[in-house]
Amino acid sequence: MIAKIISGGLVGIDAYVIEVEVDLALGLPVFATVGLPDGAVKESKDRVKSAIKNSGYDFPSQRITVNLAPADVKKEGAAFDLPIAIGILMASEIIQRRKITDYLIVGELSLDGRIKPVHGGLSLAVVTRDAKLKGIIIPRENGLETAVVKGIEVLAVEHLSQVVDFFNDMLELTQVEVDVEALFSRQSAYGVDFSDVKGQEHAKRAIEVAAAGGHNLIMVGPPGAGKTMLAKRIPSILPGMSFEEALETTKILSVMGLLGAGQGLVTHKPFRSPHHTISDAGLIGGGTFPRPGEVSLSHNGVLFLDELAEFKKNALEVMRQPLEEGKVTISRALTSLTYPARFMLVAAMNPCPCGFYSDPHQECTCTLPQIQRYKAKISGPLLDRIDIHVEVPPVRFQDISGQRSGETSGHIKERVEKARALQEERFKGKKVFCNALMVPRHIRKFCQVDESSQILLKGAMEKLGFSARAYTRILKVSRTIADLEGEAQIQVHHISEAIQYRSLDRTLL
Repeated sequence: MIAKIISGGLVGIDAYVIEVEVDLALGLPVFATVGLPDGAVKESKDRVKSAIKNSGYDFPSQRITVNLAPADVKKEGAAFDLPIAIGILMASEIIQRRKITDYLIVGELSLDGRIKPVHGGLSLAVVTRDAKLKGIIIPRENGLETAVVKGIEVLAVEHLSQVVDFFNDMLELTQVEVDVEALFSRQSAYGVDFSDVKGQEHAKRAIEVAAAGGHNLIMVGPPGAGKTMLAKRIPSILPGMSFEEALETTKILSVMGLLGAGQGLVTHKPFRSPHHTISDAGLIGGGTFPRPGEVSLSHNGVLFLDELAEFKKNALEVMRQPLEEGKVTISRALTSLTYPARFMLVAAMNPCPCGFYSDPHQECTCTLPQIQRYKAKISGPLLDRIDIHVEVPPVRFQDISGQRSGETSGHIKERVEKARALQEERFKGKKVFCNALMVPRHIRKFCQVDESSQILLKGAMEKLGFSARAYTRILKVSRTIADLEGEAQIQVHHISEAIQYRSLDRTLL
């Protein structure tokens, strides 16, 4: 007898429908799984057999064939345990057939029949809705993230016997519901604030400009100047996430199994800070079956690279595509996947190997060739893609010892949100969300400057040797500075401030 169960698999961060077909036939008791299963799927036969027996049901002593369709797509993971078990029980006529194809079923089984969580619950809920199914049966731990998707029944279960009783009309399962507005109302609580930072007003101003326009930023300064402290507070001044952004970010974390316990939706901007020993695959993504890297995990948020010059050069160079296009494509022999990677890059580095070059209080022990080699680790093309370069000097004693607190993140965030509101109105219908994402046609239209500004830009290009890409970055940053001041037209002092934020282009000459 043949039974068919609807389940789902993952390709990248998206899900697709899989039909789990189970056939019981006369013959020697053999359990065969076909349809390009990986090792975890093949091992499901032992988990399924033990779970069925330990849940009080008879396991058939027949030839069992499980087909996962479409058969030409590689299947991986343990999420097919539950649909395979339900298929076997239905083929054995232990479960009724009436409503079983109305639901998408996923879950990993323990040997005692308990159902463990799976990766990608949110993506599976989306494909359930798109396939016009009635609902999804999912492990209890995945219930909150799955319930974010409206228009389907979300039934969270803990044990195989619950699913069997539900399909036999012996048990009613309660539908999981989530108040999305309540989740977003709790998003304003941050554990850090810019008021904790003493001094560094120039760096704070550069960070405000970067946050207002979504610009990439690099901070250069000696150890202990506060670069990391400043970077960790950037998410506290970024505009709140929209529902669409929250869904995108949550899907990535869900696929990677990184959602916190009881977390239904990511409502905070992500902040990722990988160690400088990370590989290029860890940073960009990769593997036999490509998984998202740090650039995708920080999608819609901040990627902080501390000690930038210590990262492997090839790892930094492969970041050019996501920085330019907001996505990353990973190609392998079996597949090619594209992950979203629209993030704000924040980097920090010392001015030299010892860290005290140009420090007025500490003597630098590095030779000039050492300093040049150290700075040369950051290539010109990568620096061109970083809009704002800011020097972070040592904090003065009077700033540290003073009782006066700095400006709060809340006040800075108000100005940033006003500037972003202007940009949303400006780019409405253009698929551009902030000034940093402007393409040449937008720059020509929205970054027009007067004659005096043109003269200033020409002098900077000729004397400081800026590249063409640096020129467009200056115009984008100038547009953001003007937005912060509520000015419709870019002024000379906006251009002048933006030029100051290209310090590394000058020092590397």
